[in-house]
Amino acid sequence: MIVERPRDLLIKKCLAHGFMICFLILILFPFFMVLSISFREGNFSVGAIIPQNPTLEHWVLAFGQNYTRADGTVVEPPYPVMLWMWNSIKISLIAAFGVLAVATISAYAFSRIRIRGKGAMLDGLFLIQMFPTTLALVAIYAIFDALGEVTPMLGINSHLGLMLIYLSGVTLHIWTIKGYFDSIDTSLDKAAAIDGATPWQTFRFIFLPLAVPIMSVVFVLAFIGFINDYPIASVLIRSEDKMTLAVGSRLYLNEFKYLWGDFAAAAILSGLPITIVFLIAQRYLVSGLSDGAVKG
Repeated sequence: MIVERPRDLLIKKCLAHGFMICFLILILFPFFMVLSISFREGNFSVGAIIPQNPTLEHWVLAFGQNYTRADGTVVEPPYPVMLWMWNSIKISLIAAFGVLAVATISAYAFSRIRIRGKGAMLDGLFLIQMFPTTLALVAIYAIFDALGEVTPMLGINSHLGLMLIYLSGVTLHIWTIKGYFDSIDTSLDKAAAIDGATPWQTFRFIFLPLAVPIMSVVFVLAFIGFINDYPIASVLIRSEDKMTLAVGSRLYLNEFKYLWGDFAAAAILSGLPITIVFLIAQRYLVSGLSDGAVKG
């Protein structure tokens, strides 16, 4: 039997808490720096962490409103940040739901339905997911540029075209959900078949309710990846009114003038949709990442 002295336990506890506090400070320091820049007067990237004369100018401009300074000067928003945020949320939500639907149905088919060559197809998906989509940017641009001559809504500068490209990231999520479905006891399938359920009814009424945790994980991961995407969106989206927030924020840092304060406010706003989605789905995230579908 191991006996720990109270003094040793107290020291270990203090060291553990001290390490965690230092670790959190190290992680959050860049965020507080960006937050500080968003409240400084002017558009400067250097200065005190706590602004001497804090102002809401950058935040008011980020929300699309005119700002009146103390000297009476009226400043207009340089860019439509809220429109960019709406574009980002719209594209990311639709693409994430599309990925979730395709990945869930495909994972069920690979896990429970006998398909000739299923192993080869799974290996093919595994190999495809090893190569990032950015490696095919030239081919993607050429394909959608040609599609735009036939159907403009699928060409360059199209939200629908960007969503279709995002759907190509479904391969990794198929493997993720399939592993979860594999953990479900096959006796549930047999019981449903005995009761006269079709494969679709088994999927709809048995597998889907059990897969809500892992589906939440896949949705959140897909949403975060899409809303933060820059390389693909920057190649396909051209006009200012159709840009996503990740692409449009780059306009604040042009070669003639760096609007650091406005950029900082827009950068913090970009994390708001991710935070809201995470808070809504957090009750399922831990169980989806750690638990199986059937408890003993």
